[in-house]
Amino acid sequence: MFPTHPIFSTLPAALSQPFKRATLGLFHGKSIQHGNNVPHSLKKTRRTWLPNVHTKTLESPLLARRVQVKVTARALRTINKHGGLDQYLLNTSPSLLGDEGMRLRLLVRERLDAQNALEARRAQRAAEVAAKEVAAREAAERRRRGSRRTRRDGGRARSRGG
Repeated sequence: MFPTHPIFSTLPAALSQPFKRATLGLFHGKSIQHGNNVPHSLKKTRRTWLPNVHTKTLESPLLARRVQVKVTARALRTINKHGGLDQYLLNTSPSLLGDEGMRLRLLVRERLDAQNALEARRAQRAAEVAAKEVAAREAAERRRRGSRRTRRDGGRARSRGG
């Protein structure tokens, strides 16, 4: 069954869920593998290989906190390659993230959008203040130029030639 929470409504209908435990962490598409043990007697016995999963606490600068998550060795190497948890979550395809990864991705995206909106508002305010300062400087310069002209000619018109 797929999550019915409104924040998950934008997710693709069929996320990659190779096995249930992969939904609880960042497995980067790794799943259980099946095969045979084959000894000298050639009597095959079925076995499984589980992903190399560790519980790690990863720093998230955008969320301004540490996130404890189950992560495979492959996902951890990819996180380091991307330069941190936030970049990994933003740049990795949803099919490799799973439910926990998508939940974290939505949190990071919301925080990033809020920061971008705040920076845009600050830049707009700074531009308005700069425009006012430029207008005030230009007005002062115009006043200064006008007072110089009247002083130079002494308030009377110059005559040419003589």
